[in-house]
Amino acid sequence: MTIVAEHINKLVTSLRSFEQRYEKPAGSVKLLAVSKRQSIEKIAEAHSAGLKDFGENYLQEALEKIEKLKPLDLNWHFIGPIQANKTKPIAEEFQWVHSVDRTKIALRLNEHRADSRLPLNVCVQVNLSNEANKSGVALQDAEDLCVCIARLPHLKLRGLMAIPAPLSVFDAQRVCFRLLANEFVRLQSLYPQMDTLSMGMSNDYEAAIAEGSTLLRIGTGIFGPRE
Repeated sequence: MTIVAEHINKLVTSLRSFEQRYEKPAGSVKLLAVSKRQSIEKIAEAHSAGLKDFGENYLQEALEKIEKLKPLDLNWHFIGPIQANKTKPIAEEFQWVHSVDRTKIALRLNEHRADSRLPLNVCVQVNLSNEANKSGVALQDAEDLCVCIARLPHLKLRGLMAIPAPLSVFDAQRVCFRLLANEFVRLQSLYPQMDTLSMGMSNDYEAAIAEGSTLLRIGTGIFGPRE
């Protein structure tokens, strides 16, 4: 068994234990392997260990990996900030985009998604901590962007995503995640197709599970330190 496979097995055991501890449905939390700056070989190892969903932040790096790993039939998620002039290849090559944070980006992704393809799965990125250097719409503005996305024929609104400011205290992590979770539940009543709450990373995923995350974005916890 490879080191990557060992990490995945330990991680899955841990998250299933947290599902039980916080009374979440068994198997309700999925793993998204954050593979930025990781090698083709490590991604292939993660796939061999049972993972199919991989998240990338940097477009050019991602496109090279997507091409080389086509035989594995992976699901690629774009999770980084989106520049307007990069929307075409993102719409063409990815199955998911987690970082839609303004109407302009949503409209351009919709425009570039081919009629023959399934709609592009998208999450609205929320800037929970109101950090000036971080992408994301303000929490109170998330609904307006959801309204826009839900009307676009080549996009499918799937949920919300956030990367909160790093917090080391467990209870503080929960309070922050709860803000997004409450808004997610409210928006689900308006848009039942929303099924994805993308929150929680290697250092705070227990708190994210406790507050209802359905998708953890884990990089270091799977692959180890980036090369």
